Amino acid sequence: MKLSILDQSPVSAGKTPAMALQASMELAKSGEQFGYTRYWIAEHHDFSGLSCSAPEVMLGYIGAHTKTIRIGAGAVLLPHYKPYKVAEVYNMLATLFPGRIDLGVGRAPGGSAEVTMALSDNFLHNVFKMPESFKELLRFLKDDFPEEHMYSKVSAAPLPEIPPKPWLLGTSIKSAMLAAENGSAYAFGHFMSDKDGPEILETYKENFQPSSSYQPESIIAVSAICAETTEKAEHLAKSGFLWKLKMEKGEGGVGVPSLEEADRYPYTSEEQQAIVEMRRKIIIGNPQQVREQLEQLQSIYHNDEFMIVTITHDYIDRLQSYKLIAEELL
Repeated sequence: MKLSILDQSPVSAGKTPAMALQASMELAKSGEQFGYTRYWIAEHHDFSGLSCSAPEVMLGYIGAHTKTIRIGAGAVLLPHYKPYKVAEVYNMLATLFPGRIDLGVGRAPGGSAEVTMALSDNFLHNVFKMPESFKELLRFLKDDFPEEHMYSKVSAAPLPEIPPKPWLLGTSIKSAMLAAENGSAYAFGHFMSDKDGPEILETYKENFQPSSSYQPESIIAVSAICAETTEKAEHLAKSGFLWKLKMEKGEGGVGVPSLEEADRYPYTSEEQQAIVEMRRKIIIGNPQQVREQLEQLQSIYHNDEFMIVTITHDYIDRLQSYKLIAEELL
């Protein structure tokens, strides 16, 4: 089973964004040592408790501190940007770190309506143009516009010997079809979707259009927390649950709460029910239990790889979770 890391670079209460970003770099270094296939960092904008607004900046930093692990964005929010600029940035990263760069692409806004307006004009129109923009991005990465095209003489320089590998990220049939029609790899966000994931992934595989550059490849992104005991893992998860509750009420700006705060928080019955719903979307347990749950998911999805996102208050607990999972499965 191939395993990878999806890092949202969470800021813990009492810590700073600089500490969170440094912890992200240390997580990538440790992930390489543990045997993870790839490390992706997510893009969020003015998002309570999440510190990475520019994955391309962090990837340059992380690439310089790692040697073999693949690194990439999970995801570049393409409706905010011109495909040419995205191709330039990731071609440059691929030039600096040959054979290691992934370019995950998504269509989410990554922040509030006000943030979306500050980032880009006509966001909804750009979302509507996403299929066209994705195709254009792939053309720039392959440097293969036809001669009659207006960009036929334009290159997203520097052109690396090994281009970035494009992935389309999504949670719907629409995203699966877009990846399949363009012969791109596909990552499905199981941890953030209530839709029929196995059916969506099967749609991708059935409709995949082979190309000389890419083959069908799939990642299922899951949320997981692992500890030495089930009891400890369940306890660690409480910080993330409370953080999500606070964000829904607009109170998440202080970051991921401590376990002490999570323990003493006066949960209402509605909040307790919300936590029950959150619990259904996350894998929690000791190493053997996490392994069993991942194997069960793989038997349903028939995916090539799992990408794991872990949120805890203490960065050491987060690192230990990834380590225990790697020791059990890799």
